[in-house]
Amino acid sequence: MKKILALSFTLMLLTQCGKYFGEKTDLSFIDVPEFTNRDIAYVPILPAFTGFVKPVDVIVGFDQLIYVADEATQEIIQMDETGKRIGSFFIPGLRSVAQDRRFDLLAVGTSDTTIAGNTFTFTCIYRIRMTGPEGYRLSQSNARIIRKIVHPFYFKTTYSTSDLNVKFNKIAVIGSNNPSENNSYFVTRTGPARNPILGPDDAVLLFNNNDQYITPVTVSTSQGTFNDYFQMPYAITTFAKPPQITARTGQSFMVTMLDPNAAIKVQFIERIETEFGAEYRPRFFPYGDTSRSDGGLHEPFKFEEPVGITLSGDASNFIFVVDRAKDSVFQFSSNGLEGVQPPAATGITKLQTASFGGRGSGFTQFNQPTSVAFFKKILYVADANNGRILRFRLTLDFD
Repeated sequence: MKKILALSFTLMLLTQCGKYFGEKTDLSFIDVPEFTNRDIAYVPILPAFTGFVKPVDVIVGFDQLIYVADEATQEIIQMDETGKRIGSFFIPGLRSVAQDRRFDLLAVGTSDTTIAGNTFTFTCIYRIRMTGPEGYRLSQSNARIIRKIVHPFYFKTTYSTSDLNVKFNKIAVIGSNNPSENNSYFVTRTGPARNPILGPDDAVLLFNNNDQYITPVTVSTSQGTFNDYFQMPYAITTFAKPPQITARTGQSFMVTMLDPNAAIKVQFIERIETEFGAEYRPRFFPYGDTSRSDGGLHEPFKFEEPVGITLSGDASNFIFVVDRAKDSVFQFSSNGLEGVQPPAATGITKLQTASFGGRGSGFTQFNQPTSVAFFKKILYVADANNGRILRFRLTLDFD
């Protein structure tokens, strides 16, 4: 079956890549999906992974398995690279999933908490351990929840009615050569409170590898240091990507913000070591030079609802952003310019745009995509309202 699929995709790509890979071949007898006829493009790998109701998050774990968070069924689904389901696990109010380098899952959901005879529902992070008789199979009998981090009780003993409206959104794990820092993680949090002392609900939080709350991230700029820098932070990614052996280290991260008034909704926050200690500073990428690229990550109002972000983790150092409102996937180079460098033999120096999408159910269309992952040159997109995970590969990555 794998050989048949590989042959099908090789034939499909030959119809699209004549300029780089030789003359086009007449393959009109093959039923292939339609996509934009470009020499550099992300083309679909079929079949799509289906059988989901509303998949809102997709990741490739450090164990090199695929995990999907289905918001409708409140299940984390574990799959191999072929899409074969290995197991699943129920988490109430499931919104997102991450995996640390110990192969524990960190899932954002909700927790019902009884206080003085009344039951309240708070946002919560679940730590799930998968070691058991069946190894790392994710199932209700083999996996277990070993810890819950319930808002707001990780940093205070009381609660207010506004705490019921706070949400954890996404988690990004930190890789480090220091064992005490390795597997620490960032969490994005949103909510209504704007407390000038404790800080606003809108924040990026740092937890250590034992799930202890450390601090909200404050950001230093030329105008000062701010504890309210993040406006509706949502998706987040670090440079620590599978496989384990090549996972990068460091506490710099990229984060998206959903504030409709924010002109720059995707930001790179760099951790800098200074003589006074570590600081987090925003780093901005160039844009506007049309001789180099047709777009840039930091073009004002480039995005509307960037709810997903990831880094490729390989030598390409690509940045991928999913915009739910625009039903699109955007691809950028490591310096924030939109597009892919053509092969040297073409003599073309300008990056060629590979971003794609649009509303629909075609194989390069989406209906409210919510998450993006990348591994072994395969791009995964959670297409929430079409109930599927789509896979893509860049034309230049096929032999």
